[in-house]
Amino acid sequence: MARSRYLRAVHRGPDGGSGGLDPDAPEALLECLAGVSERIGRPAVLVAMDDLSAIAVARIAPRLGERFRIPHQPDGLPARVADKAELSRLCARWDIPHPETVIPASGAEAAEAAWGLGLPTVAKWSRPWLLPAGSGLRSTTLVHSAAEARRLYERSEEAGCRLLLQRFLPAGPDTDWFFHGAFTRGGHPLLAGSGRKELSWPVRTGLTAVGRWLPDPAVEEAGLRIAERLGYQGILDLDFRRDERGCFRLVDFNPRPGAQFRLFTDAAGLDVVQAMYLDLTGQRVPEPVPWPGRVFVAENYALLAAVRGRQLPFRREPSARLAASRRAPAARADAGPGAAPGVPAGRRPGPDETTAAATPVPVPAPLATAPVGADGPAGPVRVVPQRERGRVEAAWFATDDPRPFLAMLAAFLGRGADKGARVLRRVPAHGRRTARAVVRAPRQRARDLTPPAPAAPSAPPAAAAEPDELLTR
Repeated sequence: MARSRYLRAVHRGPDGGSGGLDPDAPEALLECLAGVSERIGRPAVLVAMDDLSAIAVARIAPRLGERFRIPHQPDGLPARVADKAELSRLCARWDIPHPETVIPASGAEAAEAAWGLGLPTVAKWSRPWLLPAGSGLRSTTLVHSAAEARRLYERSEEAGCRLLLQRFLPAGPDTDWFFHGAFTRGGHPLLAGSGRKELSWPVRTGLTAVGRWLPDPAVEEAGLRIAERLGYQGILDLDFRRDERGCFRLVDFNPRPGAQFRLFTDAAGLDVVQAMYLDLTGQRVPEPVPWPGRVFVAENYALLAAVRGRQLPFRREPSARLAASRRAPAARADAGPGAAPGVPAGRRPGPDETTAAATPVPVPAPLATAPVGADGPAGPVRVVPQRERGRVEAAWFATDDPRPFLAMLAAFLGRGADKGARVLRRVPAHGRRTARAVVRAPRQRARDLTPPAPAAPSAPPAAAAEPDELLTR
């Protein structure tokens, strides 16, 4: 964070494990924030940037008084929605599609549930922020046997939370979607949008390496409905996965901004954090001007995912989806005054928008503050003009976590060394060179099409000992 051009000052957090954030004993965080408020000298907007911070801040919000402007979340709401077991119950109560989930009460039930759901199955700890460091426990694990599910359940006491098992939804090129939104009191949307993961790291299971803003009515309707039912105020990030029948199922609820929140920046430069800031400081939030088609790229993760996943980070959109997004402005104009604000609609880019330079975004911190003056914000919120911004939002997370960058270099070097070794040995990799030779053989120039002179008869070639795999399929 010390290198971010968006950063004005750094305040040290409380000491202790997990940054000193303990939702069950938040006194250290309360004391730390009181000191930060004294140094700032005026009320400030407080935005939690991870689940643990959101849960801890919500519990001490009534004791912060007028020191900070914080979204009002009743009844420990961040802890409820971040708890994966509680989320499954909320989805069942409100008829929101969710993967079939079982919460076992014993190791035998865990093994039986794994068989019943089908192997492999997904095992999740309900409150991953409680997992002890160095235990080797991961928030989500793909279980391949009933015995593995039983062994995992037996570590529940060590994990400090319940284990739940979910039906595995296979990943594909069009299965992982997300919804971001900023909401004022009563779950009323200020800015919202849906998008699709083009690439993720780890491949098919992790964070968004390349994402695209794509309006989808099913994802948007589910996100808006759950926020309204909860009376949610603040910023949220929802993850969906499309099942085999095309149904979007909610798999995760994050009560804070997602790492790719800058993807949903409208044509005037407004994003969910700025919308929340304006709302908490009593200013008018402009009517969003949606900009579907924008792309978010985390460069080091994107390159690594492209190398490991053997796929390109950008793809041409199907014509039907592009046509639907381009027709969306007319539908929005006809929506009438009762339509919910912030629901994205399509818009064709202007002539100067497709060639603009990319805009970097800051690396998120667990807690971020922005001072507020007596009559509003300490300074004007700069709205970036259209011509200064591009359709690609770039981010670089190497300073936050250098491991993906080092892994990317290792993957490139390893791939190059393997290719060089194959060339020296003249050994094709799994028949791919043979397949390419067969495919490319008909592509000859006109002067090469003259039939060759008949050759002397020779003995037929011996059959290969093992047929090429790609050619026999």
